[in-house]
Amino acid sequence: MTSDQVAVITVSDRCARGEAEDRSGPAATRILRQAGFTDLVTHLVPDGVEPVRDVLRTALDAGARLVLTTGGTGITPRDLTPEGTREVLDYEVPGVADAVRQRGTAAGIPTAALSRGLVGVARGADGTRALVVNLPGSSGGVKDGLDVVLGLWPHVRSQLDGGDHPAPAPA
Repeated sequence: MTSDQVAVITVSDRCARGEAEDRSGPAATRILRQAGFTDLVTHLVPDGVEPVRDVLRTALDAGARLVLTTGGTGITPRDLTPEGTREVLDYEVPGVADAVRQRGTAAGIPTAALSRGLVGVARGADGTRALVVNLPGSSGGVKDGLDVVLGLWPHVRSQLDGGDHPAPAPA
């Protein structure tokens, strides 16, 4: 089990208005619990730059070390999660975002390539660094994305705290 706080943020106009059921946020929390995370916080916000930026800032300032958004990463006019995320990131980690997209396309979902989701590092009010990941708004996209992110999490977690790179394995 890990004591790191994880924030799961669903970004959806329809879910925020009560017109649709949030499936991606609960899918993420279920996968995270199965992976041993115990300190989970969830949020639901409408699409838009400001709601995303503000809830990310709230999660980071509350101490989340891993912040996951679901939804708002496509190409419709209201898909603005990447724009809101970019406003809080110190820097991007594009290789992880690319790996999430590649996992989706490899799973036979060609539209995964349309995701504009970002991954990067941001700081909370106390300076603590966290990984912020934009995942697609589908349950399958969340699963594929978390397969990538959770496989990297132990190394990312160490790096966020200034850990050194692991020594290469002997040949």
